[in-house]
Amino acid sequence: MKFDQTDIAKQLIDTGTYMLANQLAWGTSGNLSARIDERHMIITASGTEMGNLGPSDFALCDFTEGTWEGARKPSKEVPMHTGIYQTRDDANVVLHSSPFYTTLIASSEESIISELFIETMYFLEDVAYVDYYHPGTAKLGDAVREQAENAHVIILKNHGVILFDDSFADATMRLETLEMACRMIVTAKSAGIALTKIPDTVVRDFLESARYKPRKNVKRT
Repeated sequence: MKFDQTDIAKQLIDTGTYMLANQLAWGTSGNLSARIDERHMIITASGTEMGNLGPSDFALCDFTEGTWEGARKPSKEVPMHTGIYQTRDDANVVLHSSPFYTTLIASSEESIISELFIETMYFLEDVAYVDYYHPGTAKLGDAVREQAENAHVIILKNHGVILFDDSFADATMRLETLEMACRMIVTAKSAGIALTKIPDTVVRDFLESARYKPRKNVKRT
């Protein structure tokens, strides 16, 4: 499988613009990547602003060997992205950002609730957590690689989130759904409203019967 690099770069630019416009990212606090083929990805360059990306703001990386090429140095978060692509052949798009409510939850002991509404049941079925490691370190990359075995959404404690999917549309929808759920959790707590979970049996029926859309591959150990 090989994707057109120019087209992929345009989709990354559009995604960054959308994320900034919808408060899913801010400033330079995030990075995006997408698969080009079985061993290469393009990733936003170091210091780029999510909502102001251009065609030259990407680096081509070999995620099997850890090398890169291009006029711009890739984001320091290459280890996280590399860990996901090495582990999941169904990962075509990886988004890392620090939206307000998601990062608030990531900086607390609260857990993400997936049994709230249709989109959370589907897009937040598999959420994992990793402890804080300094950005760009091999330790953070290794922790993300390990959790990517079983989760599309990985909450980075006191940092934000990194997630992946097989398409730009679903990757963006995962991020939007996560931020919406975190906002609901925080707002409900501050208002003293008890959230009611959908029963587990109903959730299983929803997922297994593809009542929303076909279930994505969720690896289990």
